[in-house]
Order: sequence, then structure tokens, then C-alpha cells
Amino acid sequence: MTDRLKELSATGVAVWLDDLSRVRLQSGSLDKMRREQHVVGVTTNPTIFAKALADADAYDDQLKDLAAQGVTVEEAVRLLTSYDVRWACDVMKPAYDASNGVDGRVSIEVDPRSAHLTEKTASEAKTLWWLVDRPNLFIKIPATQAGLPAITATLAAGISVNVTLIFSLERYKAVMQAFLDGMEQAKANGHDLSKIGSVASFFVSRVDTEVDKRLEKIGTDEAKALRGKAAVANAQLAYQAYAEVFGSDRWKALADAGALPQRPLWASTGTKNPDYKDTVYVEELIAPGTVNTMPEAVIKAYEDHGDTRGDTVTGSYADAQKVMDDVAAAGVDLDDVFRVLEDEGVENFEASWAELLEDVKKSLDAAAQGSGNPSDAARG
Repeated sequence: MTDRLKELSATGVAVWLDDLSRVRLQSGSLDKMRREQHVVGVTTNPTIFAKALADADAYDDQLKDLAAQGVTVEEAVRLLTSYDVRWACDVMKPAYDASNGVDGRVSIEVDPRSAHLTEKTASEAKTLWWLVDRPNLFIKIPATQAGLPAITATLAAGISVNVTLIFSLERYKAVMQAFLDGMEQAKANGHDLSKIGSVASFFVSRVDTEVDKRLEKIGTDEAKALRGKAAVANAQLAYQAYAEVFGSDRWKALADAGALPQRPLWASTGTKNPDYKDTVYVEELIAPGTVNTMPEAVIKAYEDHGDTRGDTVTGSYADAQKVMDDVAAAGVDLDDVFRVLEDEGVENFEASWAELLEDVKKSLDAAAQGSGNPSDAARG
């Protein structure tokens, strides 16, 4: 039987799982994926945790304890999610050790309500770092304008960062500059650069969803023929920008001091359109030094019928640029597309965070009533 995920990994693509739950940890599912499916990292977000806590009773005992202590809802959410992430970090530690700290990483996100607040984001990043207290942790920070200086400040403090919600080439370039600034400051602050990791999460499928919608509205044959092409082209051009920045003299000076490159991470790689092949955002974005974080369904699909054709990104830049130029020429305002996607991304995570808080509040209230404690155990 062909081991397609092993073939994919051999091209230089790190396979990460875009999911986490207490059930997955308790069952040994995550450890099995690490051992048998070449999964070497985990990403989480508020939506993933909202689903995990809404669907499982695996948190009941901890919720009863927290209710008895009268913790706030927000305290409870952070304690529960950081517990899961700490556990996942321990499960992934063998991959971290085997890769000398490159892989084996697990991400936890700052409160999405702080996405436009630089100082609050940076301070929460520090708090999450010592709360989880694992060397293979990533603190996930949105790539908003306010997030950029927070990224620099967090790296400067010696803390590893997963930059999320990147949609445009312009913003990705700003993220790489924030990374370089942060690493230079970390060096000046005396941190061991070899211990600081970072990835830049460049979102894929959502670009097609928004661009396709606009192309269909335009309605010409030329516009319709471009559907399903923008997301891959956009990501391929991002890899071109990555190669340029991490081939620069500025980066070489940091690399000589022990720094690891900030790898591009392809996020949102599950297809939203059922007409598209379910592994397209993996197959078309194979390049060395990248991460592809996939929902479990995509991992299984690739394991079953993924096509590893070697590097499908390097050398594609001219064609990719033509796709983006043609999309713009057809009448799609790409700057507006990227603005909408960033705003929606933050809003969606805020909504998931609110859902998470509400679910935990209900659970705390129920636990408090069951133990005879006053219902203000779920205050906050």
C-alpha cells in the first residue's frame, strides 16, 4: 500500500492536524496520527475549541472543580484550553525532539477580541506562554495591522509565534518583516534564536470562496473560467516572496546566529466547493520548507488518493501572477477581497469565542447547581 503522507513529507511538507479536542487526546487518536500518519504538528483556533467543548462531556470533572472555586467564565476557558494544548504539546514532543525543534508544535490563539489591540495581544501572548509552559508551543497572533507589532514584541521576548489570518501578499510581506524585526530584537535581548520557532499561516480555500463568488456575479465566460484558480495562485506567489526574503543577507545574518526560518503554513486547506478535488490545496502547494495544516478529513483523503508530484510551487510564479492579473482584469477588486476576508476571519473567531464562553458558562452554572454552590460560580 502506498504511503502517500510519507511521500508528501519527503518533499519537505510538514503534515499538521488542524483540530484538537479532549476526546482526541484521551483516546490516543492524536498520538496514533503522529506515529502512523506522519502528523508532526497541531493547530487550534477558537472555532475548534468551541466545537470541542460543545460536543463532549470529557470536561465535566474539571468544570465541576472550577465551578466549586467560583472562577470566571474566561478563566475557565483559558484553563481548559491551555490544559488540552499542554497535553497535545507532550504528545507531540517526540516530533519536536526528532526535528530539533522545527516540528512537533501546537498552537493556542490569543483572544480574538484583542485582534486590533497591540499591547493586550502581546501581554496575553506572554501569559499563555507561561501558562502552557512547553517549549514546543506556538502562540497564535492574527496578522492584523495591530497584530504586526505584537508579533515583533512576542518574538523579541523569546516566544514562538504562529501568525494567523494572512490572506494577501502585501500583508504576508509585512508579517515577514515583523518576524525579522522580532528575531533581531530577540538576539539583542540575549535569547537563544534556535529555540524560537515561527510559522506564517497563509489562508487558501477562503480566497477561492470569495473570489469565485465575485467571478460568478460578473458572469462572463472569461470570469467563470477563472473560478478555483485564485487561491492556489495567491499562495504560490506568497512562496515566491518567502524565498526572496529568506534568501536575503538580512536573513542570513540571523540564520548564522542560529535562527530558524519562519515557514509558510498553508491554512484553510479543506475545499469549500464540492466540485473541487478534496486534496487540491495540498497537491498544488507542495514545496520544501512548508507546513500544510489539514482537517482530519483532508488527511484521510490524501492518505487515500493524494497525488504527490514533487514541487508544484517553485517555477509556477509567472503562471500564478497571470491568474491574479486576469482575475483583477475580469473586475474583481482583490484588495477588497483581502480586506473582507480578514474582517470576516476576525469576526468569525470572535463569534466562536463568544460561543465558547456561553457554552462554558452554561456548564459552570449546571455544575454549580449540581453541587449546591451559588450560580455566580459562572460570573464574568
